[in-house]
Amino acid sequence: MFGLSHAVCTIPLGTAYAAWVGIGAALTVAWSVLTGAEPFSWAKLLLITGLVACVIGLKLVGEAR
Repeated sequence: MFGLSHAVCTIPLGTAYAAWVGIGAALTVAWSVLTGAEPFSWAKLLLITGLVACVIGLKLVGEAR
């Protein structure tokens, strides 16, 4: 939560929350695959990569104004 509160000081709340959720989702999937709780699939990797790319895109668009 400290990271999120620090982020909203420098970027818009919507972008900060999207980054928070995106990073959390990526780390959760990575952890569950690494511990064997769920199987690895290329589709999961592709979708998580897309999610992270969208969060980066939101950050870049937020700076363009």
